[in-house]
Amino acid sequence: MTQALAELLDMSNAMLWQAFAVFLRVSALVSLLPAFGEQTVPARVKLGIAFAFTIIIAPAVGAPSQAMSFDTIVWFSLTEVAAGLILGIGIRLFVLALQTAGSIAAQSTSLAQILGGAVSEPVPAMGQILVMGGLALAVMTGLHVKVAEMIILSYQMLPMGALPSGSDVSEWGVDQIRRAFSLAFTLAAPFVILSVLYNIALGVINKAMPQLMVAFVGAPVITAGGLILLCLASPLLLTTWMGALDSFIYNPLEPVP
Repeated sequence: MTQALAELLDMSNAMLWQAFAVFLRVSALVSLLPAFGEQTVPARVKLGIAFAFTIIIAPAVGAPSQAMSFDTIVWFSLTEVAAGLILGIGIRLFVLALQTAGSIAAQSTSLAQILGGAVSEPVPAMGQILVMGGLALAVMTGLHVKVAEMIILSYQMLPMGALPSGSDVSEWGVDQIRRAFSLAFTLAAPFVILSVLYNIALGVINKAMPQLMVAFVGAPVITAGGLILLCLASPLLLTTWMGALDSFIYNPLEPVP
């Protein structure tokens, strides 16, 4: 009986140690995860989400190779949190891409100041619409399932207890930032093209009729055109963004072409 209790205690300690190691990576990722890790989400809800992810992921991950001790707890707190932050920042950059695309589109269509301070972050209303639409689309298409799969596969690319190389992380980070801004400019391209055509037409009209106050005539046109283009192009823009997000989730450490 005593031997059975001792074996049960050892098994419980091993399971708790494994769950704690997984929780470190998961909690760091959840703090930056779109939709689940937003500032408006209470800390207790984020903690519950991290526990839920841990329960799902821990059985699919191998046990730590090192025994539990004070030194290993400190070391795992460093390595696993770093791995979770790397993955979380990579996903968070896609939200930054939507915000940047919305800011470029709003500046191009003279909509940058409408409801610009209505949110916690200084994002134009057009950027906030794109962000909310992107987050809703991501959650509807199973973001939590995809993230769970990504975390399980991340242990093959970022082994438990191994600190990522600084040079590799810096190179990967530069590639992800480049991809985020490239995606942002791609999403905002229709609004930039509309703005260029509008300014060219405005210049031609002003040249032909100098007495006409073209700014008063053209301002409602570019505002209405920006809103109509937002309604028409949002499905395509969000679909393109979702495809880029899925490609990252399926292989987060793949070099950007």
